[in-house]
Parts: sequence; structure tokens; C-alpha cells
Amino acid sequence: MSYTTLRLLLADQLNATHSWFETTDSTVLYVMMEIRPESEYVTHHIQKIVGLFAAMRRFAAPLEAEGHAVRYFHITDADNQHSFADNLNALIAAHHITQLDYQLPDEYRLDQLFKNYCASLAIKTQACDTEHFYTQREDLTAFFKGKKTTIMENFYRHMRKKHGVLMDGKDPLGGQWNYDKQNRKKLPAKATVPAPFIFDHDVTEVYAQVLEADLPHFGNIDPQHFVWPLTRADALAALKDFIDHRLHHFGTYQDAMDQRYWTLYHSLLSFAINTKLLHPKEAVEAVEQAYYNRSDLDLAQVEGFIRQILGWREFIRGMYWREMPEYRDLNFFKAQQDLPHYYWDGDTKMNCMRHAIQQSLDHAYAHHIQRLMVTGNFALLAGIAPDAVDAWYLGVYIDAYEWVELPNTRGMSQFADGGKIATKPYVSSANYIDKMSNYCKNCHYNKKARVGEGACPFNSLYWNFIDQHRERLQSNRRMSMIYAVWNKMDPKDKREILEQAAAYLDGVEAL
Repeated sequence: MSYTTLRLLLADQLNATHSWFETTDSTVLYVMMEIRPESEYVTHHIQKIVGLFAAMRRFAAPLEAEGHAVRYFHITDADNQHSFADNLNALIAAHHITQLDYQLPDEYRLDQLFKNYCASLAIKTQACDTEHFYTQREDLTAFFKGKKTTIMENFYRHMRKKHGVLMDGKDPLGGQWNYDKQNRKKLPAKATVPAPFIFDHDVTEVYAQVLEADLPHFGNIDPQHFVWPLTRADALAALKDFIDHRLHHFGTYQDAMDQRYWTLYHSLLSFAINTKLLHPKEAVEAVEQAYYNRSDLDLAQVEGFIRQILGWREFIRGMYWREMPEYRDLNFFKAQQDLPHYYWDGDTKMNCMRHAIQQSLDHAYAHHIQRLMVTGNFALLAGIAPDAVDAWYLGVYIDAYEWVELPNTRGMSQFADGGKIATKPYVSSANYIDKMSNYCKNCHYNKKARVGEGACPFNSLYWNFIDQHRERLQSNRRMSMIYAVWNKMDPKDKREILEQAAAYLDGVEAL
């Protein structure tokens, strides 16, 4: 078969509604690849590798059925050279290709790779938009040009106005932009959360090939009952189920954590959205329409969900492209320690950490507060190197790509950027964790004790962090109240707290 144009599709470019696919063209060949470098740049959760390969294969098959020509490189194919450049070069030579098209990657490393590769070719090349995000890469930079601060709330309001989402003319629906203060409730002890909407895919063939290829991985999987959406139809069904059964309490309990439920009222849509099986606009519009159509939905639930996608997701992406590549090297607190072993095996006496990590190992998923205020909080208090934290978050979560992971982790969670994303470090003692969860109820450690045998490590490590980074943080107005408390504390108590923290840090592997 003779082709003139080669079009590359990446694992996170599974957008069936893209304009590329509106018509079939016998001169166009699509290529998709499962290659080692994309599985090995960090160690990934086994569900992430298998899920991406399975979703890619389920995307390729309908394309071919619709009449599009597709060349698919499986991870175990003998002629797979495990290099974008080498596989593309082989196809260009074999089919006498005269033009290479690719959709703009969402990650900086791939963006640079394809720019450099295309510059080496003698044929015509074209970079196309993914037709996925509300914004272009540079829109956020333009919005904040000339402004002293980059506050997400300002950008979010701009997006609401621009796209007419939850608006009453020029004003926010309900007279209030943000209902975040109503989105911070602990799940009641007697609450019953609806069962999660999960799938039952058999991915044993993909799993076997991943094992045959000996790709590095960690985490757990049941390949006969894979729970994540793998097709656009799956994604749409998951969106509908979320709106029908969990949206009504999403906002209220979106920050809650509970040992009984790994999903709570969360949508579980991030994998589908980040692989582009589902467009963010589809999710926003469906949720907004549900609010107009149903009497059981209050604005706080709906706004809380929409803010995450229309506001935070687009803000994070814009910050990523504004700050890269320097952003990935920032280390404001000069943290240098390695990740303790329990990030990989969940074997720790800290119940909150054990639960959040084991859930991540079992499901390749944890919601934003588990990531921010448990595993991320501990990493920041323990002085873990941002590179190590980034690699773990990028590998362990099925929805993680660098564009969304890096600003959330290095910026929001670890404050390694010194305040480009967050206005203060998100650190806490056991008090916050207990306030938002039932983790402390049956923990080995005493949530109320700062020092002594069995004292919760979060307590002394919190105050140690405050003391250790006084020079960097005391001028931050959002930290002033904390430093006032620390300054007034009895010197003997302070000394004991710092000694307790030092002992815990020295024996961090045994916590």
C-alpha cells in the first residue's frame, strides 16, 4: 500500500473526536507505538502500563474498522525498534512518506524530542493541536503578563466568564465564584457511599506481553478484572454514572478521606480525560446541565467539580508550559533525602500513610487530598528530594503525566518552586489528618502526642519543619500565625519537639 502522509498518535492522544478522523484518506497512515523508553523513564505502576497499552489497542481497532490505515507496534513485536525516531524512519523509508504530522505533546521532553527529530528530516512536517484543552499553551502566560502574582482564582474567574460556565450574565451564578469553604467536610461515621462505577476488562493478553517484555513496574493488578475505562464509550458511561450517583455529594466531601472507601464521591475520570478519551468540556457541560435539570444538586457540588477542570487543570497546564524546563530543577528547601521504603510497599505503622500508599499500590489511584496532605505532606516534612517525590507520583498514579504531575507535586505539594503555584507550604500535623479522615482512629501512633513513645510523627515533624525553614517562610503572611504560636511556645517544649523530630528523621525507615 502506498501512503504519502504519516500521522503519529501518542498514548495520551486517544481523541476519537479529533478532526483528523472526520474523513478517511487512503494516502494517510496512522502509527501508534508501545516502546520501552516511554515505559522506563520512571518506574510505572503495572496498571498504568497495562491500561495505556490496552486503551491504545482499543483505540486503534475502531480506526481500522472505519477505514483508516493504522500501523501498530506492540511492545513484543520483533520489528519494534523501541524508538520513536527509528520506527518512524523505517516507515518513512518503506512507504516513501513525504509528510509527517504529529499532535503537540503535552510533555516538555516529548515536545523537544519531536522538534529535534523533525528538524533532522528532509520531508515536510506539521505539528497539530490535540483539540483537547480549553486553552493554548501560552494563554496563561499572556493572561498574567504584567501581573505580580499568578493566582489561580483570578484565572478561574476569567475562564468562567470566557466560556460562560455557571454564569448569570456577567456575574457568577448564585452570586459567589467559589464554594471551596463548603467543600471541606469529613465523611460522617455512619455515611454509606455508593459503590464505585468500575469496569471489568480482561487485559490478560496485554499484561502477559508486558511481563514478556520485562518492563520495570510496581503495584498490584488483577488482569482479568481491570477497573479503569479503556474506550470513549467507557468514559462516557463513567461520566454519566458519576453525575447520576455521586455528584450530589462531590463538593461537600471532596477533601474527605476514609478507610472504608477508596473512591468516596470522586468521579474517577482523570485517566479518561488525561488520555483524551473524554474531553474536559464534555465533563464540564454535562455537570453544568445536570445542575440546571435536577433539584437535588446544589451549586457547591457542581462548582467544586467544575473548578477542578476548568480552573485548576487549565491553570496547572499553563504554569507547566510557562515555567519549563527550569521548573523541574527547583528545590526551594534544598531537600535531599530518599523516599522511605514504605512508599513502595506500604509497610509503615503510620495508618494514614499505610492506607493512602496501599490504596495507591492496589488501585493506582488516590484523590487529591490523600496525595497533598498525607503522602505529599509527609515527604515535605521529612525532607525528601523533589526529584524522588516527582518520580514516585509520576509512576504510581494511572492519571499522571508530567504536565499535570510536576506542578502539582513540586509546586503545590512540595513547595519546591518557592511559591509559584501555592501561596504557602501545605504542611500539617496530625490535627488536619484527623479532622478530615478516620485514619487516626486505629493508628499505632497517638495523634495528640508531640513527644514520647508512640507520638505521631506528623506532630514533631511539623514543628521541626516550621523551625528549620523559618528564614525562608516567616515573611510569608499566611505563615505568620503559625510562627506566632511557635515563638510563644515554652523553650523546653520546643527543644523536646525538635529532639523527637530528629530521632524520627534519623529512623525514618522504621516509622
